[in-house]
Amino acid sequence: MGFWSFLIIFCFLSFYIHWYGTTKALKINEDITKGSKLPSLPSYYGTYSLLWLLLPSSIILICWFFFKPYIIDIFLKESIPLNLVDNFKGNPSMLIDTIKATNPEKIFPGTNPLIIDSAAYYQTLTTNSDSYVFLLVLVVGLISSLVSLRKVSTFFRARQAVEKANINLLIFCSVIAIITTIGIVFSLIFEAVRFFERVPFFDFLFGLAWSPQTAIREDQIASQGSFGAIPIFTGTLLITLVAMAVAIPVGLLSAIYLAEYARPTVRKTFKPILEILAGVPTVVYGFFAAITVGPFLKDFVSSLGLSMASESALAAGGVMGIMIIPFISSLSDDVITSVPTSLRDGSYAMGATKSETIKKVILPAALPGIVGAILLAISRAIGETMIVVMAAGIAANLTANPLEAVTTVTVQIVTLLVGDQEFDSAKTLAAFALGITLFFVTLLLNLYALKIVQKYRERYE
Repeated sequence: MGFWSFLIIFCFLSFYIHWYGTTKALKINEDITKGSKLPSLPSYYGTYSLLWLLLPSSIILICWFFFKPYIIDIFLKESIPLNLVDNFKGNPSMLIDTIKATNPEKIFPGTNPLIIDSAAYYQTLTTNSDSYVFLLVLVVGLISSLVSLRKVSTFFRARQAVEKANINLLIFCSVIAIITTIGIVFSLIFEAVRFFERVPFFDFLFGLAWSPQTAIREDQIASQGSFGAIPIFTGTLLITLVAMAVAIPVGLLSAIYLAEYARPTVRKTFKPILEILAGVPTVVYGFFAAITVGPFLKDFVSSLGLSMASESALAAGGVMGIMIIPFISSLSDDVITSVPTSLRDGSYAMGATKSETIKKVILPAALPGIVGAILLAISRAIGETMIVVMAAGIAANLTANPLEAVTTVTVQIVTLLVGDQEFDSAKTLAAFALGITLFFVTLLLNLYALKIVQKYRERYE
């Protein structure tokens, strides 16, 4: 049984089980002439039967997805002839990989016939095992759903059972999200600790030179590399400040105009156009910054008698600010629109003008949401990589001049992990140290923003 055949049969079976459970509940309701009807709507009984089809089927498929490689390897190892294992030059894992990579239908000249036979057995085993698992899923799902259909009666409350299943599903998804977050954090911490065993923590956090390229020979200069992260954090902060200087005023003012001044037709027309910027790939912004904005700013600055690098923080931050405008504008517009009309009417009744109402009433009331939008924009700016690579470069320069080339944390992480890397070297482990530092900085920023939101929310709610 192939995958598509299984999928078609399973979808048809799911539809039929739901229909049959609902129809059975309707028929029971029709047959009851005296006394109380079913305690739940008929559709809940069909949904309950469908859940008992989906739940065991999902468990079996998930378990098979994770354990299939190990089970297949066990059967494959037992089927490999002993003389093939003895004559193979390499460890057994290399032999297993060779068999899996061999295509029996397209045989490379000189391939050992025993490897070809094992590869054919591997393909047959994979196909047959999937068919058996698909058949098991259908049988178990059908049996469990038929058992659930027998519960359709006046004593069974299907709605409560379905709602309880939905709550359990939400709890399960929440637990998965929490576990995933914890796993990410601990993986970063584990690798960062390995890095700090090689490089002192304070040398990394307060060092003024970043040169992770270790030398090939021991007698070369800086053979151990320099891992002072201050230039990287300075570059990240500089580009973020430039981006926010562009995005916050433009985004917030556009949100105020669309929410308070623009007519409904203008708002419906221009808001979707503005949000199109959020869907443009970042590589397009990178090309725009490197080909158009960068040369334009360089010529403009040169006309003023100043010098500017071909790759600069100003070009990267400016284009990044343009990219972030929709985030601030759209979210701020929704927050401003959701401010109760009674606050506006009360301000107008006191004789305040429209601009005074916006400054004194609407913006303070919407401040928690605006702070959240700005925080999201800052996180977006800190995590951006492509624009910085193409428009600001990868040179770690310790400078506060936006006309010079700088780099960011995310760019250095990508640079350190690109290509064939050995995860026992300080150069590669430095990426995890940068990642965990950036994580804690973002966490502190979120906590600070939450305090601001809570403070003003208590005042205006």
